[in-house]
Amino acid sequence: MRIALFQPGIPQNVGAAIRLSACFGVGLDVIEPCSFPLDDKSLKRAALDYGPLTHLQRHDNWETFLKAPERAEGRLLLFTTRGATPFHRFEFQAGDTLLFGNESRGAPEEVHQAVQGRIVIPIRADTRSMNLATTAAMALGEALRQTGGFPE
Repeated sequence: MRIALFQPGIPQNVGAAIRLSACFGVGLDVIEPCSFPLDDKSLKRAALDYGPLTHLQRHDNWETFLKAPERAEGRLLLFTTRGATPFHRFEFQAGDTLLFGNESRGAPEEVHQAVQGRIVIPIRADTRSMNLATTAAMALGEALRQTGGFPE
């Protein structure tokens, strides 16, 4: 199981994803360019001391991410408001990569075309969206529950 962030724009969300990745022992891919410098200083506050525990892979761009060895196994699943299947009805597999778009722009059409599934977390109709880190935590929690992937 992996988490992937497509061109993230908020350092605190990446920091929270680093903590999430470390706590549950899943890989984390950051697909650049980011809207901020991806360095220790920009992530330190949100990630605290969890950085060394995570399996963070940086990718220069979308094409590099798609060719990475980590992508050789499992499905690429995009969480999007344009998703076709609610996350609690989707059947996750242990090798899946859970992909999340940019906080303000989402994911471009080329990303939508490359994935094997588009998943939505249903929210109330009078709301717009949830925070990226919250969405990633909910998605990973459900995927780990289904696949028996929580740490013992």
